[in-house]
Amino acid sequence: MEHTVGLFFGSDTGITEELTHDIVDAFKNIEVKEISEAKAEDFKPYDFILLGLSTWYDGDLQSDWETFFDEFKTIDFTGKKVAIYGLGDQIGYAEYFIDGVGMLAEVVLENGGEVIGKWPVDGYRHTDSKAIIPNDEAYFYGLALDNDNESHLNEERITGWLDLITKKL
Repeated sequence: MEHTVGLFFGSDTGITEELTHDIVDAFKNIEVKEISEAKAEDFKPYDFILLGLSTWYDGDLQSDWETFFDEFKTIDFTGKKVAIYGLGDQIGYAEYFIDGVGMLAEVVLENGGEVIGKWPVDGYRHTDSKAIIPNDEAYFYGLALDNDNESHLNEERITGWLDLITKKL
């Protein structure tokens, strides 16, 4: 049986939203909601959830995620598979690259969920990230996209990551 996927994202400049459209196209049954319009109960119907965001400045969550974060921490993710994609600037903010991915992943794990779709760290030029899996430092918790410096790799990275996560459905 094919499950409906819930995708929640936040975007300040429109880049995360634009790349979200590329991800949405890979799924038959998907419901998309901007996190600015979401409530904790909106996550309940989904067994498989995608989360998208960018990291701002010195490791800050995208503004809508920042506003929603306290409520996000109340969600029970037990029995849910969650895949996260994040945008960041690995050159300008090398020590905070896609920190938002790690911040969301930690909450999902603490609240009983399974984070899938880990992505290799190799090939990126950052110096640190909260998105690096502590016991498996060769991987980020999710897909890392750098639209500022490597937009030419977005399509290839998204396609590779989607191949990984759709096998887990």
